[in-house]
This record gives sequence, C-alpha cells and structure tokens, in this order.
Amino acid sequence: MTFRTTEELAAGLDQVRLSPKDRGVLELIVRRPAVGEREILAVGELSLIDGLVGDSWKVRPSSRTETGTAHPAMQITIINARAIALISPDPDRRPLAGDQLHVDLDLSLENLPPGTRLAIGSAVVEVTAQPHSGCKKFSARFGSEARRFVTSPEGSALRMRGVNAKVVQPGTITQGATVTRL
Repeated sequence: MTFRTTEELAAGLDQVRLSPKDRGVLELIVRRPAVGEREILAVGELSLIDGLVGDSWKVRPSSRTETGTAHPAMQITIINARAIALISPDPDRRPLAGDQLHVDLDLSLENLPPGTRLAIGSAVVEVTAQPHSGCKKFSARFGSEARRFVTSPEGSALRMRGVNAKVVQPGTITQGATVTRL
C-alpha cells in the first residue's frame, strides 16, 4: 500500500483551508459496531446515552477516565471530509479513520472552540475539549507521515485528525444533511 508523503499532504492544505466555516455538509456516517468493523449509513440516530446508535463507543475503554470506561466527552468523533480525502485518496479506505462523522466544515480550533454546537439534521452535538489525536492504528492505516502531519502544529491547528463531541440534542442525521455552526 502506498501512503501520501508529507510533501503531497502539504500540497493539499489549501483545499482543507477552503472548508466552509458556518454551514457545511455531512458527507459520511460511519458506524463501528465492533472493533475493526465499519458500516456506512445513509441515516443514523444520535442519542444522549449511546452517541451514534449501534456504534461501539459506549463499550470501548478509555485511558482518559478514572474507571477506564467510555469517555462521555468523546461520544462522537468528527473529521473534516477534505482532510481525510487528502490523507486517503481511496474513498473506500476513509472509514478506516475511525471517525463516525465526516463533514465538509472548518474544524479548526479558531472556528470551533470547545463548547461550539453543531446542528446536524434534527440533532445537535457540542465540540468538547478532549483532544483527538492520531494513534498507532491511524499510522498503520494511512502511514506514519500522515500521523506526523495531522499532529504537526499546522495539522493540529486545523484539527486535521478531527474533533471529539457529545450529543446534546438527540435526533436523526442523514448523509448529505447540512451541518450548521450554532
């Protein structure tokens, strides 16, 4: 498998920077029913208790909680659709990033500080302060240069690895839905 080089990733940054700031599109919904499994959904339900209904978030352990249980501020992971398209030109591999929602929206810290709410369909999620960083799995799937790139100062400022969020209003989301910064 061939991965993008740092130079190729840097060359695509301008496209990521052009992401809309206030209103974007939910391009992909990815449910993870079990570790290593992915389901692409046309329609999903966001729940206060379960996050994306049918996703395994709730049973995944977290090193960021005292009890090792799922972290409530990491219920939903959102990645910029332009960023993951840059990292993975093959659309079939993009769900491997592990993020449930792929959106065409500027996820930068400047545009979406913690506490920012996003309306998606009839649901609302809130960006949390929990960092979302690259991991060994991300490196294995997209290459070590991609991991270093998304965690570089510029990649981190743009939040190219994505953001964590929690559901604050349950509802239905659909692929192609408008994502609005509230």
